[in-house]
Amino acid sequence: MHVAALQNHLAPLLVPCSRVYAACMAVRRRFWESPISPAFRPSRPVVSVGNIAWGGTGKTPLVDWLLHWAGTRGLNPAVLTRGYGAKPPTVPFLVGSQHTAEEAGDEPLMLARRNPYAAVLVDPVRRRAGRWAEHELRPHFYLLDDGMQHLAVRRDLDLVVLRPDDVLDQWGRVLPAGSWREGASALKSATAFFVKSSPEVFEALAPVLEERLAPYGVPVFSFWLRPSGLLRVGGNEQRPHFDGAPYVLVSGVGGPGQVGETATRYFGYAPVRHRVFPDHHPYGPDDVRSLAQEGAQLVCTPKDAVKLERFAGLDLWTFDLQTVFGPAIGTAAPFPQWWDERWARLARERAGTS
Repeated sequence: MHVAALQNHLAPLLVPCSRVYAACMAVRRRFWESPISPAFRPSRPVVSVGNIAWGGTGKTPLVDWLLHWAGTRGLNPAVLTRGYGAKPPTVPFLVGSQHTAEEAGDEPLMLARRNPYAAVLVDPVRRRAGRWAEHELRPHFYLLDDGMQHLAVRRDLDLVVLRPDDVLDQWGRVLPAGSWREGASALKSATAFFVKSSPEVFEALAPVLEERLAPYGVPVFSFWLRPSGLLRVGGNEQRPHFDGAPYVLVSGVGGPGQVGETATRYFGYAPVRHRVFPDHHPYGPDDVRSLAQEGAQLVCTPKDAVKLERFAGLDLWTFDLQTVFGPAIGTAAPFPQWWDERWARLARERAGTS
């Protein structure tokens, strides 16, 4: 039985537990946000990118866009990330392009390679990583990856990423009765909301988005991932497409359905198979042997590519992805313009208090 269906079936038992859990999380949030908490406040601005639910929502593409934005302006940011599944030899661990996904985690390694001017720091204790960066790096600002519930580091801006399901049947459904990690009161901390969806889906969601999110008084932006081409994993070759040849899609991410939709839209036809692995899957020799026997072109996500590149002889391609912003609610400005203005205001505010 699917997890959501099981939760619905057991709702009479789970909902009381959810209320207790949500109340405990609300108390926790009030403590860490209070002036007496030991939360760490760096000397430079902190931008949190997080979500209220478990699972993939598109946080990493948003972090990647912000890092690219920083690079175009000569800013050197530091990313504070847990590094899910990482086994760093020491902490904090400053991720370099030469490191492996086993050491750094798949998403931190991908971010570090795509943004070499950024300091990507893996450490489950992000206060510790932040203090180290304050002393050793002096970055222009910090990006708190998956930071909505990581309250031990104070943030200036909270960018909250939602799934379409979060404003539909999952709205307000806290663990264990749903997928939310906190109750809806936690959304009051948001500086802006983001929904990873196509413009068409976002427009269809607009009435419920306005009903659910308008009370928070902040803008709601849509975004999606658009491939601009294909890159050979482990090489430098690029190509625009497969000339109509069949392909097998490989993904170990939180939202495999969206990966399938993206691939089908880009190529103009669906994969012959979609090999779906668990999120953050540690690919091994048996997986690679199985993939090598598919008999069609293999294409994977960039997150999977950093783990599969170490296997020689696997003819594998990955998408060169761009984060694209679409329609918004609550503002007439597209997100890049809104962000420029919000960042300028934050910089002035922090300069005035330093």
